[in-house]
Amino acid sequence: MSDSGEVRWSMSEESVETAGETLITLRAAVPEDAEQMASVHIQSWRETYTGLMPPDFLTRMTDDRMQELRGANWRRTIRDADEEVCVAVRGGQVVAFVSGGALRPHTVIPGDYSAEVYTLYALKSVQGQGLGRRLLSEVAKGLNRRGYRGMALWVLASNPTRQFYTHLGGVELGQKTEETRFGPLVEVALGWRHLEALIRPD
Repeated sequence: MSDSGEVRWSMSEESVETAGETLITLRAAVPEDAEQMASVHIQSWRETYTGLMPPDFLTRMTDDRMQELRGANWRRTIRDADEEVCVAVRGGQVVAFVSGGALRPHTVIPGDYSAEVYTLYALKSVQGQGLGRRLLSEVAKGLNRRGYRGMALWVLASNPTRQFYTHLGGVELGQKTEETRFGPLVEVALGWRHLEALIRPD
């Protein structure tokens, strides 16, 4: 990011009817972003996980109550400042975000990975234009400033974005199965031993 905390660049808006270019701004999240982040979180789950997760589980995780809870959680997380949280804004609206911090205590990943990407969500309308790569770069920069060197994340094994992470150099480290009352969910861990591999020059 720049000294002002923002990264700005134009992205070709080929996926929508409006012609021309739309400016996307990357910046550190503020508490006022929480409700919009929750909306992106919920919509991204619906767009990404339909057909990949049990329908009843997906419905439960994307209902109005869950959106309200996510909004409150994001507001608290941003205020606590224990995590790196970056949002992508277009036309005054959050369209994507990423968060990361210390490897969670319950997360067991082989190797020297002290940091973890907790979330990376983007609306379908802005995917495929390099935004995910830029968001990963920004969270890697923030974690690097905090003294972390290696970073890992978990992704649903059947999620097509798994290929996105491996394309960026993520190495598969193992997998786990989470048993839910709606059925098992299999996740794969991917990692980057050196954060510098993800950091793009400003």
